[in-house]
Amino acid sequence: MSLVFEHVSLGQRVLFGTGKAADYLAQEVRRLKARRIMLIASDRAQPAAQQITSQIEVLVNYTQVVMHVPFEVAQHARAVARQYDVDVLVCVGGGSATGLAKAIALETGLPIIAVPTTYSGSEATNMWGLTVDARKTTGVNDAVLPKTVIYDAEFTMGLPVELSVASGLNGMAHCIDSLWGPRADPINQALATEGITALAAGLPSIVDDPQDLAGREQLLYGAYLSAVSFASAGSGLHHKICHVLGGTFELPHAQTHATVLAYVLAFNMDAAPEASERIARALGATDALAGFQRLRKQLNAPIRLADYGFTQDNIAEAVEIILPVVPANNPRPVMRDNLTALLNAALVGDDPIVVRKADTAESHD
Repeated sequence: MSLVFEHVSLGQRVLFGTGKAADYLAQEVRRLKARRIMLIASDRAQPAAQQITSQIEVLVNYTQVVMHVPFEVAQHARAVARQYDVDVLVCVGGGSATGLAKAIALETGLPIIAVPTTYSGSEATNMWGLTVDARKTTGVNDAVLPKTVIYDAEFTMGLPVELSVASGLNGMAHCIDSLWGPRADPINQALATEGITALAAGLPSIVDDPQDLAGREQLLYGAYLSAVSFASAGSGLHHKICHVLGGTFELPHAQTHATVLAYVLAFNMDAAPEASERIARALGATDALAGFQRLRKQLNAPIRLADYGFTQDNIAEAVEIILPVVPANNPRPVMRDNLTALLNAALVGDDPIVVRKADTAESHD
């Protein structure tokens, strides 16, 4: 059977090298002929940010970085960028810092140089998100795609193992969602599969030895692949669920993704056998869910949404918000009852196999 598909690759410069971030950033600032630089980095990321920007002159150091990018925070940051006539944004940190830079770029068109210190992958996508009145709104716009991404594993060494695991599994969620996303094609599926392989290799390495630089590099490499595949394939069921849990109920981003992933995988896998086979192979297993569960146990990964503030009373509201945004091409039909069952299982950390087995008659090829 011949291949028929449409694929779009995003244009972006990627500079990868441990110990090279400051040199790379100075090089990129010169290349862009930027003179009025706005640094976006949280208070926690300031030590790293100061090292990374040591060879350039920063005009504005903006530290008001908030998870899920509240609209009010974005508006204030945009006003500051205009006030100082900024000509480039440099973001250092995780998805929240990158997300705020994107929110500024969405209105101003300013170029972004991203230096990620987690494995969120936001730096390699043209997707943006803002939280307005407890609802997370997302969109796609090439203006928010960072012009350059600088990956330096040295600046992930301080990320605690627990958060590294959650962030790495967030990257894996990008990969797995890409295998059945709205625009899934053979190219982004290949990238996603390689991303799963890299992340599955890197995560156990840093759990065994948090200072394992090679493991940290594998995670950054996997995070980049996960984001590129996700940007191409589009946001699937997993991300639609997690955007609601984060935006409406203020659950922490990485931990929420790490928790929910097993349940969405269990939910979809029998209706997506080719994707499931890819996931299993990438995890070195014969069954995708079994392979992921083995990895999750090895990593002591998050398993209950209840640990992050989600409650039984929140489920009905979450279901009502999620249902209208579920992608039409999700492998398995998503309805109120089975989505409720999925969230109930994720709430208390039930074995994901209960989601896999429930209402299997609804599944289809």
